[in-house]
Amino acid sequence: MVMTGRRVAQTGTNAEQAAQWDGPAGEHRIRHADVFDAEASRHNARFRAAAGVGPRDRVLDIGCGTGQSTRDAARAAVAGSALGVDLSAQMLEYARRLSAREGLRNVTYLQADAQVHRFPPEHFDLCLSRFGAMFFADPAAAFANLRRALRPGARLVLMAWQDRDRNEWSCAIRDSLTEGMAAPVPAAAGPHPFTLADPAIARAILTSAGFTDISFADVREPVYYGPDSVAAYDVVVGLRSARDLLDGLDAAAAGPALRRLRATLAAHDTGNGVFFGARSWIIAARRG
Repeated sequence: MVMTGRRVAQTGTNAEQAAQWDGPAGEHRIRHADVFDAEASRHNARFRAAAGVGPRDRVLDIGCGTGQSTRDAARAAVAGSALGVDLSAQMLEYARRLSAREGLRNVTYLQADAQVHRFPPEHFDLCLSRFGAMFFADPAAAFANLRRALRPGARLVLMAWQDRDRNEWSCAIRDSLTEGMAAPVPAAAGPHPFTLADPAIARAILTSAGFTDISFADVREPVYYGPDSVAAYDVVVGLRSARDLLDGLDAAAAGPALRRLRATLAAHDTGNGVFFGARSWIIAARRG
């Protein structure tokens, strides 16, 4: 990484991801921070329980974004500490403001690529990542690097999406934007939201990185996209997955696609918010 003012000119392994998260994706997340914090609140409740942060734990939170999971950890680790790591300078600035507003003094944030950053060796008691560990360019190398930062016997707790076909939020949005045309084939490899969806693949990655006692807990809870379909539309059209699909459409196809998207969101408006079905894994392991 090369510092250039507020932003960081990213070089190396996860440069493409950094350009997104410290650019349009990060800006979108900050603009709709309240929705994104509430998006997977029911999944997050299960994640916090599984993490079981202790009062003296030193916690490392990977891909922390605007810092909700880091602040949760800091509140639990009253005599410990929480370090949130992310590629996005702008999201970390937002996280720092919220932490200061909440009076949290045991939380810090670091802009870094967790795949290669030199963390203090054998330092942390617990490594967390809530929907942030699916985007490594080289997952085996990344988790091996995180293992080195954990003390012997320390725990790793991840939350990651299950297969695309098990997640209505992904299928419904994609289908509405590509109806009647050949949709791009989802990536089989490389960073994307479903890289840890297959337990066999995730287990192999973690085992090769030196983790043991690997387990998977199935979480089936809806996700929230906004208080109504109008707000949800603004959230969804700014998502990178939606932008990529829309960028592949000409003007004649884009208009009908967006109308179908509005109709899909309206159909999922419960009157108390727009919800889609979702399934995730809580993946737990120990440093071997």
